[in-house]
Amino acid sequence: QVQLVESGGGFVQVGGSLRLSCAASGRTFSSYAMGWFCQAPGMEREFVAAINWNGVITYYTDSVKGRFTISRDNAKNTVYLQMNGLKVEDTAVYYCAARRTTAAMTPNDYDYWGQGTQVTVSS
Repeated sequence: QVQLVESGGGFVQVGGSLRLSCAASGRTFSSYAMGWFCQAPGMEREFVAAINWNGVITYYTDSVKGRFTISRDNAKNTVYLQMNGLKVEDTAVYYCAARRTTAAMTPNDYDYWGQGTQVTVSS
């Protein structure tokens, strides 16, 4: 069982930056692949980024490539999403998720979810 708690969301202007954090409970964090997803009002939950257990392999959706960076610190049981060059269309609730095997890009592939953190980008 893994419990995930996101933080770092907030209100930022276009072009600004935020760093989201996701703290995981348990002693087996390093065995989990982690993902970030976002969900805007009335929309389905969408893939943003994912990272494998040791941080060597990462995946990004096309719209965030070059702007967002996913990373992890297994000693701190934490995964991060550095968000630069934010756009209005990045506004959403951001969720982190964990799964036992390889990194994946589909919400249904993940077993554990955090409660989400709101990111609002204003023009």
